[in-house]
Amino acid sequence: MPQSTPNDRPELGELFLRAAHRVRRGMADRLAPLGLTPAQARALRVIAKHDGPPRMAELAGLLGIVPRSATTLVDALEGAGLIRREPDPESRRATLVVLTDEGRNVVARMREARLQGAEELFATLSPAQRETLRDLLAAIDSD
Repeated sequence: MPQSTPNDRPELGELFLRAAHRVRRGMADRLAPLGLTPAQARALRVIAKHDGPPRMAELAGLLGIVPRSATTLVDALEGAGLIRREPDPESRRATLVVLTDEGRNVVARMREARLQGAEELFATLSPAQRETLRDLLAAIDSD
C-alpha cells in the first residue's frame, strides 16, 4: 500500500468545509419533520435568544438579511403558528415578532435535534478528541 504524502492529504480548510456541509445537511434532514427550513429554524433561534421580542427590522439585522426576506420568513413562521406579530407599544410604526407557545415547543425540539445530530456526528471521536476539537473551535470562534 503506498504511503500518503503531505500533498495527498486534504487541506485543513477543505476538511472543515466538508464537515460544515455534513452538519448543515444533517440539520436540514432533522428539521424537515418539524416542517422547517434551515433559514426558518435560524430565525426561530434568534427570536428565542433575543432579549424580548425583536422588531421586524431588528430581526432582519440580526439575521443579516434584507427586511423583505425577513418578512417572507416571518410570514411562513406566522402561517405555521410559531410566531405572531404584535404592535410595538413604543412605536406605532414598528411590529414585534413574538414566539407562540407552539414556537417555544418547536425551539425546544430543534435544540434536541441539534444535540442528537452533534452526538451522532462526533460519535467516532474519543472524549479527549471531542474536548480538543471543542477547544480548537472555541479558539477560532473567539474575537
